[in-house]
Amino acid sequence: MKKLFINIGQLVQVRPGNKPLRGKTMNKLPVIKNAYLITENHKILDFGKMSDMPVFNHKEVIDLQGKLMMPAWIDSHTHLVFAASRAGEFVDKINGLSYEEIALRGGGILNSAKKINNIDFDTLYRQSARLLTEIISYGTGAIEIKSGYGLNTEGELKMLRIIKKLKKNYKLPIKSTFLGAHAVPSEYKNDKKAYIELIINDMLPVIAQEKLADYIDVFCEKNYFTPEETNLILQAGARYGLKPKVHVNQFNSIGGIEAALNNKAVSVDHLEVMTENDYELLSCSDTIATVLPGCSFFINIPYAPVKK
Repeated sequence: MKKLFINIGQLVQVRPGNKPLRGKTMNKLPVIKNAYLITENHKILDFGKMSDMPVFNHKEVIDLQGKLMMPAWIDSHTHLVFAASRAGEFVDKINGLSYEEIALRGGGILNSAKKINNIDFDTLYRQSARLLTEIISYGTGAIEIKSGYGLNTEGELKMLRIIKKLKKNYKLPIKSTFLGAHAVPSEYKNDKKAYIELIINDMLPVIAQEKLADYIDVFCEKNYFTPEETNLILQAGARYGLKPKVHVNQFNSIGGIEAALNNKAVSVDHLEVMTENDYELLSCSDTIATVLPGCSFFINIPYAPVKK
């Protein structure tokens, strides 16, 4: 069914094409004032100035009376499925510990993994569904959700199956990312190779069989996974049709961007620490740079150099 929206005060982000923006093109926000917009079956058919509006004989006309209309938020990097907050770590932060120091003491990701593995599926699903409903009410129209807080086969599959159930029960587009390589679990602290083999040989075949993920992600960072290990895991994911989206350059630049680009990553995410070589590599690629200012605020680290 067609719908006509009239008297839109500002119709925002009316930009032709669908390619990612780069450089100075991001400085412009195209807006049409006093606009109309026509949709049919949830797709945009036409838009423009009210003075140019075509004759419209259908019944459903919505008068926005000068309100602003804009695209929904696309939440392209989230950890929506988690068992409980890590608010207790704020005490450590107040006492001067960095995120990396907290992580080395078993906090951070390892703390979340412990909580995920101690919660049952139904309770975790209900919590995740409540959070998804909440962010939809704030304007989210599409979302990517990562695993990565299980750090064992059972926990990772639990998270991905919850994401799959959310996909089934909610209308908005949901993309699922397998992030088994988010950190090295405590039990594999002295044998990271064995954990990587677990990811490749145990987790990935089940994920592929049950169609639990669209993307594969790795935290390529000091004390986590090296560029060489990242390459190995991404290539294993590619054999099952999973596209890479990679955590890189959150604390250090160690070659993660190069590894991601070599594997044709859809995006590189974080980018708080950048070198001139990193900028050069990204400028020659189609990979999308995703920055996370909320993360920088939350764990008190430098913000990504967005403009550059």
